[in-house]
Amino acid sequence: MGEQPRRAIVLSGGGARGAYEAGVLSFVFDRVSRRVGRPVHFDIVTGTSVGAIHACYVAASQQSADCGRGLLEIWRSLSFESVMSLSAGAVLGVPWRMFGFGLPKTPNGDRIPGLFETTGLESLVARAVHWDRLRENIDSGRIEGLAVTATEIASGKSIVFLDRPNGDPASQADDPLVRTVAARIGASHALASAAIPMIFPAIRIGRRFYSDGGLRMNTPLAPALRMGADRVLVVGLRPTPASDAEELEPAREAIAQSPIYLAGKALNALLVDRVEYDLERMRLFNEILRNGVEAYGEEFLERVNEPIVARRGRAYKIVDSLFVRPSRDLGVEAAECIGGQLRSGGGGPLKRQVLRYLVDSGVSESDFLSFLYFDACYAERLIDMGRRDAAAVEDDLVEFFS
Repeated sequence: MGEQPRRAIVLSGGGARGAYEAGVLSFVFDRVSRRVGRPVHFDIVTGTSVGAIHACYVAASQQSADCGRGLLEIWRSLSFESVMSLSAGAVLGVPWRMFGFGLPKTPNGDRIPGLFETTGLESLVARAVHWDRLRENIDSGRIEGLAVTATEIASGKSIVFLDRPNGDPASQADDPLVRTVAARIGASHALASAAIPMIFPAIRIGRRFYSDGGLRMNTPLAPALRMGADRVLVVGLRPTPASDAEELEPAREAIAQSPIYLAGKALNALLVDRVEYDLERMRLFNEILRNGVEAYGEEFLERVNEPIVARRGRAYKIVDSLFVRPSRDLGVEAAECIGGQLRSGGGGPLKRQVLRYLVDSGVSESDFLSFLYFDACYAERLIDMGRRDAAAVEDDLVEFFS
């Protein structure tokens, strides 16, 4: 019997869009586990932003029978108010917090303030992830590697916090703006990775401050490959290009002067995702290597890798990949939920006022809401979409774990 392939999962950043990832993960841990006749297992787990929180959750809980169900319960329990305080006092205090006054003390170290107060989110991360079990899984080698990415504010570099058994390092990135740092990953690393710039507080780890890792590495595929993954499941949070994009352009141009619409576009631009480019490049390498083996035999890989290993410290190999991504625009999903909530009169008066302003500002055609709308209606829609999109490639997922 041959050696088992190292299976990796790569989870993307996107704030409230993360409910989609929860839907995909629940399908994998529930339905796919039943299909293959055993609990599925990832040897390597990487994530950015909300994907970093999910990565820590998976690394800690994937051996549990209720891993998928537990993740859905967390998302279904979230509300806009529980994640981002919207009391009158909180809103009036935004200017003070922007200048560093009145910041609450938290167990996660010093912070650079953002527009919203997120102590509720920090408490949730501390509670929802079984950090002791995560530590046990990594130290025992049950998890071969966990990586979360954040952006170092002082240098602008993408920092890959890497946690492996016995602190074993992985090879460094070739990119001079990416640095790998060995760490015993905890709640502060996950929260730093999820700190959307200007919106959520930046977190200090050691002597430096960090914000959202998605600024430069929104879907951390490269760390999974450097840790030796043979098969990679990538969950993206950007849909395929909309077929009706040209029809929407006039409506978008009509609201282009809305400050919040522009903020949504700026946020979306900041979190530009290169995963499709990275996957295409990886598939091109796979094709070259397969064609070489077919033409010249198995020793082709050995001969090719001799100078590669001498220069880079690691060999090229064929890596199978599977990419799951949203089948529908997530901003439209958020706008539809908000419209229904406003019609039903749900939420407190301040929340309704804020939502009304967002919709009247034309945000329904931007990406702003899809990042920040932590709401049961929106989460349920994205969970269902994630499960449907995963079901569409169910046979491929079963083969992935074969």
